[in-house]
Amino acid sequence: MEPEVIWGYIDSERASLAGLLADLTEDEWRVPSLCPGWSVADVAAHVISSPQARPLALLGAMIRARGDFDRLVFEEGRRRGAARPADIVAQYRRFAGSRRHPPGTTIADPLLDVLVHGQDIAVPLGRPRAMPAEAARVAADRIWTKSFPFKARKRLAGLRLTATDIDWSAGQGREVRGPIEALVLLLTGRAISLPRLSGDGVGALRDRLPAA
Repeated sequence: MEPEVIWGYIDSERASLAGLLADLTEDEWRVPSLCPGWSVADVAAHVISSPQARPLALLGAMIRARGDFDRLVFEEGRRRGAARPADIVAQYRRFAGSRRHPPGTTIADPLLDVLVHGQDIAVPLGRPRAMPAEAARVAADRIWTKSFPFKARKRLAGLRLTATDIDWSAGQGREVRGPIEALVLLLTGRAISLPRLSGDGVGALRDRLPAA
């Protein structure tokens, strides 16, 4: 997919997520997201931090996290999520069309970020939020080829993933079928995808994902 088409998806997904966030109540901002230990506010702030990342600031955050990347992401997400909801929404309005992304990432990374974390926010709130299938295919390719942090190829070894709504497949072995949206969630380790999957490989997933 051409870069500008990918950016178009990122722009529209950020804008639509901003619209969802702008309608939330104070209580909804504090609802636990699908990311353990993170509220809706934390995840929302994390998503829009991508175009704001700067090398020196990242270096300082890494030092504070003592070189632990997972700790860095968690602490930065919680720190940014402590902002007022109106200020987080304002960041979306300001940076939705930004072409910046963190050092060491590709333009597919902010796409998969907004697609997956959009679900982390919407699902616990009971808000419908579908992934555009073509955008989800780009995200699935990126997750499958990116060893860190998802380790999808290792975790899902021995399985053949096949999308039922778009031309996409990966891996070898027992088949796991489902909509590309559900497969993206599976690739990123989210057990919420399991009820939407079928095939003789589904049983093998129970021990490879956190409890739903």
